[in-house]
Amino acid sequence: MIKNYFNNTTLKVIFMSIIFIYGVDIVLAQNSLSVLPDSLVKERIDYIQKVLDQEKPNANRWWYGWLIGYSAATVAQGVNFFISDSKKTRQDMALGAAVTFLGAAGQIITPMSPGSAPAIFRSMPENTAQERRKKLLEEEKLLQKCAMREKDGRSLKTQFIVGSVNLTSGLIVWLGFRRSIWEGLANFALATAVTEIQIFTQPTKAINDYNNYNRKYRRDSRLSLGKRQKTFFVSLCPNGLRIGVNF
Repeated sequence: MIKNYFNNTTLKVIFMSIIFIYGVDIVLAQNSLSVLPDSLVKERIDYIQKVLDQEKPNANRWWYGWLIGYSAATVAQGVNFFISDSKKTRQDMALGAAVTFLGAAGQIITPMSPGSAPAIFRSMPENTAQERRKKLLEEEKLLQKCAMREKDGRSLKTQFIVGSVNLTSGLIVWLGFRRSIWEGLANFALATAVTEIQIFTQPTKAINDYNNYNRKYRRDSRLSLGKRQKTFFVSLCPNGLRIGVNF
């Protein structure tokens, strides 16, 4: 966060410059959480807590289900690798175990935020108005994080990563193991079918909940969960106004 302080004689010029050059939202102090009625703060806390509770079961089922599935497949193929006397079988099992291990690792390094989110906020105090405002701010951040996690899970970036792994697996079968091109294509097709099912069964409720929350409480009709934008803010301070920018 970058902060600058200006006296009152330059404020109008600064405001017009910011609006004209950047075309971003200016968040005035009157719209900040600090001036929200406590009843509305409580309402928004309850709303976010409710949707996070609703998201948790599906998020956990999807995440644990695929983690267990990939892990079990890795173990089973590893066992077959060691007990088989067939070179072809051992090659297939080694490659398959490597691919499913990557799948399990992907689940571990990209956990589903909605699955753990509700418990985080129940431990946060909300006995005073200040504590409630702080809790609401953190809840809003996590709701956005949950939505971003779900969006990333279905993004082109994810499709490219898993597609690269599947293509590499098929090429190894074809060129590395010196099999026919059809066996390589079959390997690629099977791996792609599995990962596409994984991607398109991923829950997306957090995306809808985030959009609905913003439309209801922030009056935003269209929302983007893409690249984070610069947001300017303005608030009062003893020497005039404080102007800052969040990246």
